[in-house]
Amino acid sequence: MKSWLIRRARRLVPSTLFGRLALLLCVAVLLSHALALKLMFEVGPSLFGPMPPGPPPGAPFGPGAVPGFAPPPQMSGGVSGRMYLGLWLDIGVRLSALMLAAWIGARWLAQPVRRLADAARELGRDIHRAPLVEQGSDECRAATRVFNQMQAQICQQLSERDSFVAAVSHDLRTPLTRMALRAESLQDAEQRLYFQRDIAEMNNMITATLDHLRGVASGEPMVLLDVASLLSSLADDYLDWGHSVTLVEPDPSHPVAPLLTQSQALRRCISNIVDNAVRYGGSAQVRCFEEANQLCIEVSDPGPGMAAADLDRALMPFFRAEGSRNRHSGGVGLGLSIANDIARRLHGEVRLKNGQNGGLLATVVLPRSPAPT
Repeated sequence: MKSWLIRRARRLVPSTLFGRLALLLCVAVLLSHALALKLMFEVGPSLFGPMPPGPPPGAPFGPGAVPGFAPPPQMSGGVSGRMYLGLWLDIGVRLSALMLAAWIGARWLAQPVRRLADAARELGRDIHRAPLVEQGSDECRAATRVFNQMQAQICQQLSERDSFVAAVSHDLRTPLTRMALRAESLQDAEQRLYFQRDIAEMNNMITATLDHLRGVASGEPMVLLDVASLLSSLADDYLDWGHSVTLVEPDPSHPVAPLLTQSQALRRCISNIVDNAVRYGGSAQVRCFEEANQLCIEVSDPGPGMAAADLDRALMPFFRAEGSRNRHSGGVGLGLSIANDIARRLHGEVRLKNGQNGGLLATVVLPRSPAPT
């Protein structure tokens, strides 16, 4: 019975913004009118005092018309004052009611807009989130419907992009594989080494470019990750590959708590930064620490650093400083850009600055998130 009454009441509410606002104002005016009358006739006498006595019923009107009756000196002024007070009371009650109705109406009508804004904010973090439920006024339903259609179109375009990148990756790697097999048959060891180096460089360029076009995977689940163990494993891998990468152990008195994040995405983010440090600085030093409810992962190198004007541009795709455009150390210019994209998808950022003693200092700043319950 209660749900039936609620459904019937909802049907009586207009479906447009104008209709709802008009209904709210009409209700406010009627209630304010009733409240003002109640205050004037019931509460008014106790506030302003009793009305002065009037002439007997049926007596002629005018001063001195009734022998022995004379109005008090303040009667005319008192009646006028009470009329003004009653008028101001009525106006005050009505204005207060309208202001309250405007405040309630603003919150009522803005609620679907806030819900749409929150959905748009979440869409940047998870494009595959569930569509919004179409509810509210006709205008809000139309906006929600368009929003859901936009999300569906973006998902379709991303799917088509992934299919295109997969096809391009296959088409590009097939001739590279044939070239690698033919290079193995070369008799000249030096020429074979040059060919293998060029093929490896082309493969790395194709991988970085396609990964950038495809974007980092956002479907990886969030897990509580021991970041210190991840960095230790990463440093050991680089040492096995012959690169000088050292890990600064965190202070035992201030241990690093696990972080709710995507493990593979974070590992790739740090790997790209360490690769950049090893390529230009020859070695890298990694440490992590807590700062203002944020986890900071810092990668430093003893290299030449970077010009101040290039620090912001270094996070842009395909950017390479002028001094790094040789074929052996220049790279493709996507490592830091991809690392920054991953950090932003994890609600963080990558900050670059030159170290006090030279070299580049790259810091991945990730906010702490509440652990799942």
